[in-house]
Amino acid sequence: MTTPTPPLAPIFSANPAPKAWTGLLGPSLRCAVFVALVTGLAYPLSTTGVAQLLWPEQAAGSLLTQHDGRIIGSRLIGQNFTQAQYFHPRPSHSAATPYNAAASSGSNLGPTNKALFETVAQRIAAYRASNGLAADAAVPVDAVTASASGLDPDISPANAQLQAPRIAQARGLPLATVQALIAQHSQGRWLGLFGEPRVHVLPLNLALDTVATPTAASGADHEQ
Repeated sequence: MTTPTPPLAPIFSANPAPKAWTGLLGPSLRCAVFVALVTGLAYPLSTTGVAQLLWPEQAAGSLLTQHDGRIIGSRLIGQNFTQAQYFHPRPSHSAATPYNAAASSGSNLGPTNKALFETVAQRIAAYRASNGLAADAAVPVDAVTASASGLDPDISPANAQLQAPRIAQARGLPLATVQALIAQHSQGRWLGLFGEPRVHVLPLNLALDTVATPTAASGADHEQ
């Protein structure tokens, strides 16, 4: 006579014993605390420390300062220069205030969008007028279109060269002096392959302010 096989115990119980849950509570809390310490404290501190050690300027925000130490901007974020004696950056769509780093964005308008077409046409006309160009003169694309971030700190060398005569006239400087400053603040492709040639607007405008006009220089010589 065979003995009947007892029924198998269920793998999962509909009503687990309270002791089973309390047994998981301790390991779960320890695991959560460990992950929080590693990802929320140890990892940020280590990466920040390495960055501060190897690249202190970049880790601090690539800040630019004046001679008195006052912070006036960052190499990573453009500024909205509009006066005739300064190089103008490319347009910005960052919210209502151009180059608002707290609201980085582009227009998100497609190339066939009528509003974009009309806006670019207006910018082309304004660019030609402000720089004394002919009505049919070619205009660099970066001079009349915004970047995806709305914070691009650079312009193309062609854009800078077209603005040079206006700035030289506004400041009473020889055109060659302004063009030399453009060359000093121009950067080529990284490793000769990646990116585009560019001119950083903010350092270039700061350099302009350090150049004495011929009138000021002659006056200083006269006083000496």
